[in-house]
Amino acid sequence: MNWRWPSGFRRRGPLLGAAVVVLISLVFGVIRYARSAAKLPTVTVQRKEFVEYAELRGSVKAAHSLTVSAPPAAGDLQILKIVPTGTKLKKGDVIVEFDTTTLKQTLAQDQSALKSAEAEIQQAKVSARQKEEQNQTDIMKARFEVETAKMEMQKQEILSVIEGEKAKLALADAQRKLAEAEDKGSADRTSAASNLLSKEKKRDAAEFQVKRDETQLAALTLRAAADAAIVLEDNWQAASPMQPAAPFKAGDHAFPGMALAQLPDTSTVRITARIEEAQRGKVQIKQAAIVRVDAVPDRSYSGVVDEISSTASMDFNAGWPFPKNFTLGIAMNEQDDRLTPGMGAQVRVAVDRVANGLVLPSACVFRKEGRSVVYLRRGGKFEEHIVEVARRSGDEVLIANGVKEGDEVALKDPTTGQ
Repeated sequence: MNWRWPSGFRRRGPLLGAAVVVLISLVFGVIRYARSAAKLPTVTVQRKEFVEYAELRGSVKAAHSLTVSAPPAAGDLQILKIVPTGTKLKKGDVIVEFDTTTLKQTLAQDQSALKSAEAEIQQAKVSARQKEEQNQTDIMKARFEVETAKMEMQKQEILSVIEGEKAKLALADAQRKLAEAEDKGSADRTSAASNLLSKEKKRDAAEFQVKRDETQLAALTLRAAADAAIVLEDNWQAASPMQPAAPFKAGDHAFPGMALAQLPDTSTVRITARIEEAQRGKVQIKQAAIVRVDAVPDRSYSGVVDEISSTASMDFNAGWPFPKNFTLGIAMNEQDDRLTPGMGAQVRVAVDRVANGLVLPSACVFRKEGRSVVYLRRGGKFEEHIVEVARRSGDEVLIANGVKEGDEVALKDPTTGQ
């Protein structure tokens, strides 16, 4: 016996099957949505103090530091070795070594000139001594001839008149030669002394030049004057429109007296930042600040605004066109030996506070069709609610209305499948 479905049921069967499939799909969709809703991270609306921050970029600076400069009057200077930025130095450690080839050649030439000058002095002394000895001999001989002539004059009574006159003439001649010998001796001594003085001055000048060369040679090695972590200056000579200035490195040239690096006093570390004109009216002296230094990610630092420039200036570190903004100074409430000038920092200055406000993380608020919405948990699902955002600051928002304290809000949009 063959059993058959009633004809009416056969006609409605496909429709019933489709309804069953839709029902099953809806059940599974609700279950899946409930499960996905259960997995979404949430946060509770809190009533607390809302702090509005001005967020700025800044850098670590030192209020006091020692400048390391290229030696003055040293001509063209080429760097052979230089320690990198951040190197911790002890007093006396070498910072920079310049090329000494040219100066060593100059020193060798000046040392040769000094030796030549000293040899000329010795030669002048020997020559003067020889002349003095010869002059003394001539004087002694002239004196002997004078004495001899005087003895001949004593014989005048027994000599003829002619012989007596000859004796007088011989005495006068001997006395004249003696005077000439003494004058010559005196003139030679004066001349020798003048010649020696001239050569000694020449020697002194050569000696001064050698000492100057040696001082300049020693100055071509720069050493740390105190314990510090070095910060190299940028070499603006090597900069170009297509290549920004970079810290000094081996092979760079520097002119005499040029600042090459800073040895900062880490006990005077502070933060400087630039603030746009639109934010200038919000920031005031003595406002609290939170600082996070890029190179020290494991902690943040507290500080206070203690300086704001009175006039705006061009910020050449920003992109073109260069904006005009103000310089902000922040005193640090604590010090850290890891902080060195030049490190970048993120600065948050508390410019306003709202007590007892409804506060949410900014990640909870989404823009839908031009409106700000949040997703409130209602049992096992989330419902979209329009909210009015009063203020935004960093990763938090102040809600004017649309939620109440204790509401549980999704941190992700549940309508996007997470």
